Amino acid sequence: MPPEEKILPFSLKYNAEHSQAYFDKHQDGMGRRVSNYLEQRMVGKALQLTTNVSSCLDLPCGTGRFWDLLFSSGVQDLTAADYSQDMLDVAARVRPLDQTKKTTMLKTSAFAIDLPDQSIDLVFCMRLIHHVGDPEDRKTILKEFARVARSETLVSLWVDGNYQASRRKKHEQRRVRTGYQNRFIIPATQFEDEVASTPGLEIGGHVDLFPGISMWRTYVLKSV
Repeated sequence: MPPEEKILPFSLKYNAEHSQAYFDKHQDGMGRRVSNYLEQRMVGKALQLTTNVSSCLDLPCGTGRFWDLLFSSGVQDLTAADYSQDMLDVAARVRPLDQTKKTTMLKTSAFAIDLPDQSIDLVFCMRLIHHVGDPEDRKTILKEFARVARSETLVSLWVDGNYQASRRKKHEQRRVRTGYQNRFIIPATQFEDEVASTPGLEIGGHVDLFPGISMWRTYVLKSV
């Protein structure tokens, strides 16, 4: 059974206006398009390390930015989940009909996924974990992924040991903190220890956006 749901403060901002703006920003400008292309390439390489993607849980799905990639990788049955109903509504409106017909929309939280045990082949989690600074919160989410995934989990996050992480840490040391922090660099060894301590999961590999340069890494977690 899933644990009690927890709400992170950053997730409350995704109302209808903000959700539409989230979709629009990834279509806007050459820089955004290049960034999106590189991220899609990283995730595509990670998908090549998986063995079964027939059914997939995209959580958080946002406005469906990765659906083209998921369906082209062999996903036949997609469950698109997000804590924000407005995100789901935008995704249902802007994505092609041939995709939405194969997609089930689900309003749920990564802390308490409203799905049965081992009900999905692949859990696909992009751009969430770098918002989760508390190790206990990450462990709760990883346990939920282990509970619902039959085969694998893909999860992206910011890791240390690269140029961008070094620059950001220096910036954070100089910055005067005025409120809730919602983005975190997680030491790679720490995250890997968290995975190792999660029953039912083990690391099957990872893909970096740009090794030694970029903070973005996608891990392939095997269900065992």
